[in-house]
Amino acid sequence: MTFLLGLTGSIGMGKSATAGIFRKMGVPVHDADAAVHGLYRGRAAPLIEKAFPGTVTDGVVDRAKLGAAVLNDPGRMRELEAIVHPLVREEKQSFLERVSALAPVAVLDIPLLFETGGEAGCDATLVVTAPAAVQRERVLARPGMTEEKFYAILAKQMPDENKRARAHFLVDTSRGFASAEAQVRSILACLAGRPGRRGQP
Repeated sequence: MTFLLGLTGSIGMGKSATAGIFRKMGVPVHDADAAVHGLYRGRAAPLIEKAFPGTVTDGVVDRAKLGAAVLNDPGRMRELEAIVHPLVREEKQSFLERVSALAPVAVLDIPLLFETGGEAGCDATLVVTAPAAVQRERVLARPGMTEEKFYAILAKQMPDENKRARAHFLVDTSRGFASAEAQVRSILACLAGRPGRRGQP
């Protein structure tokens, strides 16, 4: 059975780059954020437009308008989640069915893995990390990012130290790409031959 490795990390830690390293090494990766983006351009769009009129333009969900519609309104947020979450689960299940007989290891790239209890569907978890000063420098270098936005995002995420305490594996991206690649290679060597038990289709 495929061994499912849950990959997560706070903003600016290098999670996407680490997921890319796994892909480069031939490991299938399911990107939860990309799945949502795809749904917002496809199956979810008409359902969201029906529930939140005016949030879809040319068949694509306008994330800014949708964000404004649910901002500070837990009831509306739950309504949105009731539409999107089942579709996201279907996308994930389809991925698992495709890889279950083909790959010894597969990665589930889930930004809010621990916050949503997603680790229960994984065989092990990996947290991508870096020192706080490195994280801050990376995030504030992004176009349109401000200190206020950065700290608002951090407030919604489990602190890095808590994530690290719950992880089976860590990848520290502060030492450069080659180091991160070596760490991923070491993790895959550690997982070689381990059967998956949880989260299987």
